[in-house]
Amino acid sequence: MSAANLPGQSAFLKLRGLARQRPDAERCELCGAPLAGEHQHLLEPAARRLCCSCDACAILFSDRQGSRYLRVPREIQLLADFQLTDAHWESLHLPINLAFFVYSSPTQRVIALYPGPAGATESLLTLETWQDLVAENPILREFAPDVEALLVNHLGELREHFRVPIDECYKLVGLIRTHWRGLSGGTQVWAAIHGFLNGLRQRSRPRGAHANA
Repeated sequence: MSAANLPGQSAFLKLRGLARQRPDAERCELCGAPLAGEHQHLLEPAARRLCCSCDACAILFSDRQGSRYLRVPREIQLLADFQLTDAHWESLHLPINLAFFVYSSPTQRVIALYPGPAGATESLLTLETWQDLVAENPILREFAPDVEALLVNHLGELREHFRVPIDECYKLVGLIRTHWRGLSGGTQVWAAIHGFLNGLRQRSRPRGAHANA
């Protein structure tokens, strides 16, 4: 498995920049309409670039596979019954226990990305590795290419698996880039990571046989 710096860093840098802007300065990148603090996003798959969008423009790109832009969904699911053993996770050879996986339609392959102080680093998965995971978790076949990701959190004793919009993954990368200090990251970055994950749990809809147990 080889790793390389992710070429599409613009999405992460964009979200970092947006966090510094005043909300009333944000406008739809397609029509120029003013945007609220919470708004829609479109993804340009070829460039892995996020665009801020008003509701009207986002609707134009709903269910439009193959178009220049894809609408990023809003729903978050906590996958209560997701099967990923520690041994299988370790076989992926990722250097940290926090990563996300997304199918890239331009390259027609699944990519694994893990966040760090320099942004996101891409790790190439073999087709066999991903097919094994899909065989154990058929829900992965339901994920929309490019705009939905599997976010895996195996930090500490936690074993959490989320189905998330791709912009949530970019937000996580932006948080780590912004708050990382020194060699280990410092307490501030870990507080930001845990705060982000807590937010996902609160906004998620459980999915699985034991979700309401």
